[in-house]
Amino acid sequence: MPGFLLNASSTVICAHGGQAKPPVPNPRVRVMGMPVTTQGPPYVVAGCANPPPPANVGPCIVGNWIMGALRVKVMGMPVLLQSSQAICVPTGTPLTVIVANARVKAM
Repeated sequence: MPGFLLNASSTVICAHGGQAKPPVPNPRVRVMGMPVTTQGPPYVVAGCANPPPPANVGPCIVGNWIMGALRVKVMGMPVLLQSSQAICVPTGTPLTVIVANARVKAM
């Protein structure tokens, strides 16, 4: 599915409201002046409100991307799109893209 590319300034949250950020955006390609993000490294989640054990499994720590762009790659890795899917560890809940760049689309 086509969608807007994610860059380092895109807003991504976990299902419990924690902010997810890429640990290493790709510095070789920029969109709107910010480096794009690729599927390889998982996003780091901070501020997740999911309660720790024994009430629940604990807060989201990382978000592993399971689907990126099919046709566009940067340094051999698929770029992340607004429609990309990710699963948080250890909760198994998805990451949600709130804001992406509004200029560059990929498929």
